[in-house]
Amino acid sequence: MSEDVELSHVNMDFGKFRAVNNVNVTIKAGEFFSFLGPSGCGKTTILRLISGFMDPTGGAVKIGGKDMIGIGPNMRPTALIFQNLALFPLMPVWENIAFGLEVRGVDKATRRAKAEELLKLVDLHDSADKKVSQLSGGQKQRVAIARALAVEPKVMLLDEPLSALDLKLRQHMRAELRAIQKRTGVTFIYITHDQGEALAMSDRVGVMSQGVLQQVGTPMEIYNNPANGFVASFVGENNVFEGTVKSLSNGVATFATSSGNFTSKVGPGVVKGTQAKIYVRPEHSFLQAKASTKTNSIPVDVAEMAFEGNFVNIFVKDAKGATHMVQAQNDPNASPPVRGSKQHMVFDTEDAVVLVDAATASH
Repeated sequence: MSEDVELSHVNMDFGKFRAVNNVNVTIKAGEFFSFLGPSGCGKTTILRLISGFMDPTGGAVKIGGKDMIGIGPNMRPTALIFQNLALFPLMPVWENIAFGLEVRGVDKATRRAKAEELLKLVDLHDSADKKVSQLSGGQKQRVAIARALAVEPKVMLLDEPLSALDLKLRQHMRAELRAIQKRTGVTFIYITHDQGEALAMSDRVGVMSQGVLQQVGTPMEIYNNPANGFVASFVGENNVFEGTVKSLSNGVATFATSSGNFTSKVGPGVVKGTQAKIYVRPEHSFLQAKASTKTNSIPVDVAEMAFEGNFVNIFVKDAKGATHMVQAQNDPNASPPVRGSKQHMVFDTEDAVVLVDAATASH
């Protein structure tokens, strides 16, 4: 079973500092939802508000429709996994998993049976009697998840639990976590500053900056249709051009920059005369020898190349000295452009978007 979690006009003040600012979001029962943002944006504070380690200074936190104000962590239908897993080194794995049940007075045979069941769920069925020190980092991670699931929470809260693992293991554990969440149907609320984690695992993502929830959407919506400049720049790479909206027609802007005029899609809140920026993904940018008359085009010099295996990042400089990036698929049959060669960086109108800066909110 799982429950939905509703944050309604939630504020959290620490003295004069507002860590969470008027956050409104409903996380659906059985959903894998990630709060994504840089350090200090308020995402961990939100997790603590949901878990009951603090109450908001304004607004309401509801789980399953019930207001949680004044209800402590041990009385909420939640389980929290910290970055530091806090496993007990002197207990065997099964006792670590069953610890919460022991606290609740469940007998030993029932505890052991539940632990064995959960070890199968997290694919550690032969590890019940091992010591924690005998496990790898990824296995310890799965024990922490099994321990949290043992008390049958309706909502699982995870605070950057993969950040201590190496890249390969992190990528493997993303898939593991996602699979466990789907098998159990428990609502997962995940905190991360890693956009790759959030995009790979989540049903929906909430992007935060300076206490404000900037955008909520599916990973594809967040990446392909960012609500503002902060979301565009935090999630993925972009080539950015500053300028002014000269005209608008049928959702297309003519945008004047020091590098020339471009046409692009229009983001939220953009009107004629807006000082804003155009954002273009490197994978939607291309190099060609001649200027294009049909699409956006800017003369550039090829400065540097970085080979990444399945793709090549080509860094170019425009006439103003600004650096941009073009990402090309690795094609052994195609020759990459020569360093120092003169090219044109081109991009289509529908692959560029004019956006204003991040949303802000005051007290």
